[in-house]
Order: sequence, then C-alpha cells, then structure tokens
Amino acid sequence: MTIRLRTHHLLCMLTYVGKGYSPAFVDNYEAIAARLSAGEEIVIVDGPDDICAPLLCGAQPHCLGDGVAERDRKAAEAVATLLAMPVMAGTRLTPSASLLLRLRRTFAEGDIRAACSGCEWSGLCDTVAAEGYAKARIAIATADVPTRRQGVLHRCCQT
Repeated sequence: MTIRLRTHHLLCMLTYVGKGYSPAFVDNYEAIAARLSAGEEIVIVDGPDDICAPLLCGAQPHCLGDGVAERDRKAAEAVATLLAMPVMAGTRLTPSASLLLRLRRTFAEGDIRAACSGCEWSGLCDTVAAEGYAKARIAIATADVPTRRQGVLHRCCQT
C-alpha cells in the first residue's frame, strides 16, 4: 500500500509523538507512524490525506482551510529545495533512514519550517526536535544508523 500525505505532513511526521486533535486522530496517526517506520511508500496529495481522515467528519474541518493549503505550499517549496526535486501531488518518496535523517536535521536547524509559522503544534515540535527526536514515533531503524530504540540519539541530532 501507499500512504497519502499532504506536503506539510512531511514535516509533521518528523516530530509526531502521539499527541493530536482527538483519540481517533491519534489512533489513526499511530497506525500511519508504524507504516512509515516500516518504510511504506509515500505519495504526495493535494488536500486532505490519510492523516486528516479522522478530522473530516467535523462541521468545519481545518484540513480544508486556506491556511492549511498555504502550509502545504510552503512545505512543498522547502522540501523541494532541500531534496533538489519537485515535490507536488503525485511525487513518491520512501521514508528511508537517509531521507528522515536529512529532513530531521534541517527541521531542527529551522531551515524547512516556514510552513510551521502560526501552527498550534509548533512549540511541541520545537521541543521534540531540541530533544533529538527521542520520543518521535516514526522510527529510523537500519543496521548502520543508531536509533532511539538502541538508546542512542540519531547521528544528525547528536551534539
């Protein structure tokens, strides 16, 4: 299968620690985090994605708002610059250790966070990044990259 993500969720997934808008949202995100940790392919979509799904039942889901679309635009621009490739609807990415480490390093440095401006979760994300992603649910598990499960911070986060 493939995980459908809107572009700003490429940033959100880096710092997801099991908190969210509702229990249904968290349960859904936990399942997606496990799939991402297993290396399941990502396809970029415009608008609501697999993470948004539990929120779409509400009267006015914020997933459909103009501000969220602007976050997507800014995230797409930042990630495309970092990866030196277009990032738009239909782009496919594999959440490999090298990709996640690169995204986390630049996220922690603040270089790809324009989309995060004004986000209610920004403070939490700041803390997760500052703590070396130790509690992040998306695992980076390869034989040659230390992981939080081995009790070692990711190489990009060590100081």
